[in-house]
Amino acid sequence: MTDGHLGLAQAPPDGSGPPAGPPATGRAATGSVTGTVTGSPAGPAAGSARANGTAASHGTAPHPPAAPASVPLAPRVPLFPALAAVYRAQLSRARVARLPLLFVATFQSIGIMVLMRGVVDAEARSSEAHAVVAGSTVLIVAFVALNLLAQYFGQLRATGGLDHYATLPVPPAAVVLGAAGAYASFTVPGTVVTAVTGSLLFGLPLTHLWILVAVVPLSGAALAGLGAVCGLLAPRPELATLCGQLGMSAALLLGVLPAERMPGPVSFARDLLPSTYGVEALMETFAPDPDWLAVLAHLGVCAGVGVPALAAATWAYRRAALRS
Repeated sequence: MTDGHLGLAQAPPDGSGPPAGPPATGRAATGSVTGTVTGSPAGPAAGSARANGTAASHGTAPHPPAAPASVPLAPRVPLFPALAAVYRAQLSRARVARLPLLFVATFQSIGIMVLMRGVVDAEARSSEAHAVVAGSTVLIVAFVALNLLAQYFGQLRATGGLDHYATLPVPPAAVVLGAAGAYASFTVPGTVVTAVTGSLLFGLPLTHLWILVAVVPLSGAALAGLGAVCGLLAPRPELATLCGQLGMSAALLLGVLPAERMPGPVSFARDLLPSTYGVEALMETFAPDPDWLAVLAHLGVCAGVGVPALAAATWAYRRAALRS
């Protein structure tokens, strides 16, 4: 019999014989043909599964649509090759953009020594001259590695420059260590000129100035780590510049002046400044018979402060890069 409402041909109850009534047309007929091919009853459900029925008639299983092919990311560069690349790039940039400031820092340190030469008592010059020359020498490291690096990272964060490094397949530690190493290396010419000039000005021996090979990188690592933290955590570049200037002023006032003439609280603040131990190590080498164990102890303090300072700078870089 025929369902006049749906226009579908229904088979007899026993399943034998052709269906009664006129043949189905339109969408119902398509469903009937598909049902005949697949061996399932004809109907609207079979008509909607026409593609599956056709695939089954050819003896193949239906396949889901293929997912779009994903483009693999570039492999992450190992730490040391990435560090070397960032170091070279930062050193080239610092040599072009910061060279005038290096002359300013060197001229400032030499001017401080000339000024203190007229103030230091000639009878006590053996101890005070050591502090003046060593403090003025390490001051260049503080000026570049602490002050300028804080300004650089503060400006980099404010202008969105961290996004550029975030797209590179380099570890965050390579960016921080490369920039810190470049700025610390940038101080070498100024520190050598200042140390030699101060030694000649105050009549100090030049024999052990080779200790600058250890004083500059270790003091620079500690101060550069603090400068990077200030620049990356400061909410505005003006505050990063302020922190760098305050740190450099502390290195000037607490490093150049003799420690025995400072009051108790100021002397305690001097002990908290990482550059103080670089000054103490350099001061010890001006003595006729240097205490090399004391020199190693002071340099060990610089290294002990520099490692966590650079680790904190790496953490600050990750934090700033995610929020930029």
